[in-house]
Amino acid sequence: MLRLWPFRLLRQQGSLPTTHLPASPPVVLALGFLSLIALGTVLLKMPFATRSPISWFEAFFTATSSVTVTGLTVIEPATVLSIPGQILVTILVQIGGLGFVTFAVLAAITLGKRISLQQQALALEAFNQTSVSRIRQTAFSVIKIAFTIQGVTMLWLSLWWGRHMDFKDAIYQAYFHVTMAFNNAGMALYEDSLIGLTHDPISILTLSLMIALGGLGFPVIINILRKKRWQRLSPYSKIIILGTLTLNLLGFLAIWLFEHKNPSTIANLPWYEQATAAWLQTISSRTAGFVTMDAGSMRDSSVLLIMFYMFIGGGSLSTASGIKLGTFIVLIAAVISYLRHREEVVLMQRTVSPETVQKSLSLVLITFSLFFMGLLFITIFDKLPLRSVMFEVMSAITTTGMSFGITGELSLPSKFVLTLLMFAGRLGPLTLVYSLATRRRSRIRYPEGHFQVG
Repeated sequence: MLRLWPFRLLRQQGSLPTTHLPASPPVVLALGFLSLIALGTVLLKMPFATRSPISWFEAFFTATSSVTVTGLTVIEPATVLSIPGQILVTILVQIGGLGFVTFAVLAAITLGKRISLQQQALALEAFNQTSVSRIRQTAFSVIKIAFTIQGVTMLWLSLWWGRHMDFKDAIYQAYFHVTMAFNNAGMALYEDSLIGLTHDPISILTLSLMIALGGLGFPVIINILRKKRWQRLSPYSKIIILGTLTLNLLGFLAIWLFEHKNPSTIANLPWYEQATAAWLQTISSRTAGFVTMDAGSMRDSSVLLIMFYMFIGGGSLSTASGIKLGTFIVLIAAVISYLRHREEVVLMQRTVSPETVQKSLSLVLITFSLFFMGLLFITIFDKLPLRSVMFEVMSAITTTGMSFGITGELSLPSKFVLTLLMFAGRLGPLTLVYSLATRRRSRIRYPEGHFQVG
């Protein structure tokens, strides 16, 4: 978690004011997200945002799903929300995806204000950085890269879709779906999500590229743009790229194999449409939320694989959630090191610190605990098939947004549980726990004991 020693050193040198942090950075982050959700709720409840009135809770659920870039909905955005309401949702998704801290730091820099101690601590926590000097550079890079990628892709899809529809409609649909894809939100303006686009490989490949880039993580994208050659990339970037390619290719082949004879999903499609459907379904499983197959009609093997991919998620400092791909890879390396009786955990000829391994283990345990508790409460509140509830809960805690279509059928307490899971999943389970209990180092050392495990 966040370390404040750089700030103490800078204060001693007189570079920063001796300002006391009134709250830990994770608490400020949590309050920022809550404020954004509250603002989004109020705006979505206003008449201009909807074609037909919605309840306060429906507005709250939609705002939470947007800010946490989840995509689960209890209303149909394409029919219930007006154009201004849909644009409002995309703005909430964009802020939630890139991080409100990025916008706050950028605004402070633009106005020529000096970033205070509190702002620097907050930015370090959000960007997962340890160097104060990199805050401004990272903030600018995130904004510039995100809007450049989205802008170019919007233009391309507008031209592509403009061949078959009014150009203004093509521009708007490109804007909406590219924003959702890059920020891994998964809301669509079609009732069947992207199932109707399986005949259009260009659109599927374009949107899947947006999902993959958004989920890769800005540190990796920045490293690629700066170094330009594989040999010069950082070990972290290499491991994330290789891990992403491996998961995507294996998942694509597995889902195609599992579903190609399933008449309820893709069995009746030509082989190339089966391939595009399986490809986007796989890419989207890692917290994007778009679907090219009806999730409720998929085979159990496919559902389990998708839930596993949801749990892993994308890269650190990305628009995706989950435990993060880097966490998963570190734990795999730790297991391999243990089986080989190696004292150190090694990745790409680099030693992984024990603190990183502990953080990874904690993140997995906390995420799974939240998943289990959410599952337990919803099964108490509602009598629905366990498979459907498990999928819904995993989708919420990993902010994926895929659903068996039961979100609207859940009782009010179950829907509230989902909002809590979405908030915790986006904020980060470790950050959430850090918000509730300040980390303190004990000077007491105890004798080593032997405990049986395994």
